[in-house]
Amino acid sequence: MTAPPTTQVLSAPRNSFDPSPDVVAMLKERARFVRLETVRLIEIAKTGHYTSVFSAAEIFAALYYDVMRLRKGEPRWPSRDRFTIGKGHAAVGLFPIYADLGFFPKSWLDDYTRLGSPLGDHPDMRKVPGVDFSSGSIGHALSNGLGMVLAQRWTGEDYKVFCMMGDGEMQEGQVWEAAMNAAQHRARNLIAIIDRNGYQLDGKVDDLMNIEPLDDKWRSFGWEVHTVDGHNVAEVTECLRRVRADDERTKPCVIIARTSKGRGVSYMETEPGWHLGYLDPSDAEKAIAEIHALDA
Repeated sequence: MTAPPTTQVLSAPRNSFDPSPDVVAMLKERARFVRLETVRLIEIAKTGHYTSVFSAAEIFAALYYDVMRLRKGEPRWPSRDRFTIGKGHAAVGLFPIYADLGFFPKSWLDDYTRLGSPLGDHPDMRKVPGVDFSSGSIGHALSNGLGMVLAQRWTGEDYKVFCMMGDGEMQEGQVWEAAMNAAQHRARNLIAIIDRNGYQLDGKVDDLMNIEPLDDKWRSFGWEVHTVDGHNVAEVTECLRRVRADDERTKPCVIIARTSKGRGVSYMETEPGWHLGYLDPSDAEKAIAEIHALDA
């Protein structure tokens, strides 16, 4: 596999917001790495959230290997960009990245969810270096991200806060309270990302509670809005680079990423039952083969 960059201070000035072909290839490989490691770790746990990771894999790769300002091996560097995630059940796809960046030993992954392991089904900031927010109870991530942004006004630190939410999370009232508050306080360093994969635990999001028109709703709440193909690494990276670098913006920003739940494993993409599941060994082999063939 293509190795990640050896240095991880990733917000250096750029001549272009468009990622080079080499960077795109590296990020695709990192997204594949996330999917493959998710399959491996869920094999250890015997249950897990494959599809919630697979819809976000390209976004995770773009953030942690290109866009966010980080230092390898220094998960508590004060000037790092922060990341909060509402869909904390997708942490199984983040843990391999944190280990890859030297935030904790890679050997921790081999004990994922086992008794005494710091790595559980949801991220715990008290136990896992690299986790900025303990999540799993849907709806709180944006409020916490806003708190981190507002804290800069007292601490003097200069960082961005990226907050990923699922589209089913848009049904939570606290999200919209935080959205109003962020606009009121001109929280320009807050960048939300909505994983618009169309499904939640009980089925299609819009069948259960329609959230459209999503872009107009966020604009009406005072946010700058962008829409991207969440599986197009170049498009995702270009957008994230651009909004991270925009110091003239006075509004908080939201990126609506159109994705497919279960992306990379065909039979998972339209079956909500895979929100939580387990692949037996023969099915795992087929899934791994599809992941290797994705965008080949």
